Amino acid sequence: MAVDRTAPPIQIIGLGKKFGELEVLKGIDMQVNAGEVVCVIGPSGSGKSTLLRCVNRLEEPTSGRILIEGVDMTDPDVDIDRLRTRIGMVFQHFNLFPHLTVLDNLTIAQRKVLKRSKHEAREIAVANLERVGLIDKIDEYPNRLSGGQQQRVAIARALSMKPDMMLFDEPTSALDPELIGEVLDVMRRLAQDGMTMMVVTHEMGFAREVADRVVFMDGGVIVEEGPPKDVLSNPKHERTRRFLSMIL
Repeated sequence: MAVDRTAPPIQIIGLGKKFGELEVLKGIDMQVNAGEVVCVIGPSGSGKSTLLRCVNRLEEPTSGRILIEGVDMTDPDVDIDRLRTRIGMVFQHFNLFPHLTVLDNLTIAQRKVLKRSKHEAREIAVANLERVGLIDKIDEYPNRLSGGQQQRVAIARALSMKPDMMLFDEPTSALDPELIGEVLDVMRRLAQDGMTMMVVTHEMGFAREVADRVVFMDGGVIVEEGPPKDVLSNPKHERTRRFLSMIL
């Protein structure tokens, strides 16, 4: 399996997803280009998180194709675990191992999946904890950290696999309001460093400031997409205007 670094990091072609009779995604077509930050917004139940989870096949698509750096993620013969190492994922509820220290949370997948030595894994973990401002928490357990700190650890863990792109599934929605800023600051710095990012979010200020493109979804389809100033300040569709008027 040879990835093509010149191909778009993420290509989604005719993606459909059903849960029983419920059609959650209805023929989604979109692309995320290298170094681009795409924020996906929309009401609850619009299919945003399902779309994101299909990108690394945490959810199995019902139809369509997903190409990661030119490799078909939906090919039944694809080395799914190897391809997933190219895609960092940060979840709403952190998903840290509670029985492991911060350091061990950052090194376990490096050693087991990427077969890095203990020394190399630690070096990479330390660099990424410094990147998110938590090197002083290296020996703590997750339950001794605030929600914002846990989410920053989760970001550092994803970065420790040295992915080519990052997926964020509502990374601040489980946080107290005063802790949201510290997570968004880390994400801003990632964007400034050129990380390719696909972000499902309700943080419109972040989308306006950081996104290259905003995608508005409703009812399992993309209603409109474009630069933040167009979608958020001058939306073309009545459904987008109605959604934004309710949350802004």
